Amino acid sequence: MSESALFILLTALVLDWVFGEPDILWSRFPHPVVLFGKAVSWADKQYNIEGDSKGVKIRKGSWAIFLLVLAALLVGLGLEKLVSIAWPFGWVLELFVVFVLLAQKSLRDHVSAVAIGLAANGLQGGRDAVGMIVGRDPSQLDGSGICRASIESLAENFSDGVVAPAFWYAVFGLPGILVYKMINTADSMIAYKNEKYLWFGRSAAQIDDLANWVPARISAVLVAIGSGTVYGINSMLNSLKCAFRDAGLHRSPNAGWPEAAMAGGTGIALGGPRDYAHERVSQPFLNASGTRDLGSHHIEISLDVFSRACFVLWGLCLLIALL
Repeated sequence: MSESALFILLTALVLDWVFGEPDILWSRFPHPVVLFGKAVSWADKQYNIEGDSKGVKIRKGSWAIFLLVLAALLVGLGLEKLVSIAWPFGWVLELFVVFVLLAQKSLRDHVSAVAIGLAANGLQGGRDAVGMIVGRDPSQLDGSGICRASIESLAENFSDGVVAPAFWYAVFGLPGILVYKMINTADSMIAYKNEKYLWFGRSAAQIDDLANWVPARISAVLVAIGSGTVYGINSMLNSLKCAFRDAGLHRSPNAGWPEAAMAGGTGIALGGPRDYAHERVSQPFLNASGTRDLGSHHIEISLDVFSRACFVLWGLCLLIALL
């Protein structure tokens, strides 16, 4: 990747940290992820037909995700061509696209809202806020469950919403980040393990697992380093140890890495049984010996680690650009 692209990525990360998703812009225009969601909904309605056999659903689901990825790839290649034609002003367009597809500030703000809601309005305030960022049933969560859910979302989405798009942009430029965001959007919409999506969404889930395999492990290392900058070398070592030991306990091949790293670095237990809208999941605790009685201050601790992990990512981009 060119030095200019790395500096664009670093600038986009800084801009996203400061500005996030400005309401003045997205109240007037549809966010790109909203457009991705509309494309996924179209494919769902077009190909996911009730009454189709298991095999037909798998084939149609594979065809749907192929078309969605192809569309994102073609748009990315088109934007890349436009950037090259419009040089030297094309870098502004490229910077904007990368900026809007990162999610540091929005993630930080949503998780902070859980801590604020829990501290200010008690259990109901925490449930209302956490319901905005997790798929599990918030009405079943106690105070510790609310904190655990928000911290798990913070760790997992650090990988999905920050590291992975940055990684795929670094590797393949605009086509890479657009294809990744399409895959991730499809996974969030049609990869549920229920009657409607179990087979139709199977390919979307598998390709999302592949797309997040490397970023999830990078995220765990960044979280570990971030925890080390906050709490010292022992915290970093505990984070890494927990990631390598407990990541496989998670039902996801990827989410367990940043979640286990966050659990080990902050000394808390994450995971455990939880209720989603479509199913009840029985999962072992990550860092089972850690604290299980959690409060809003544990969310703040995790946000500190998240912030440092983001800064480490910035430093990594700068270091690679200068080498």
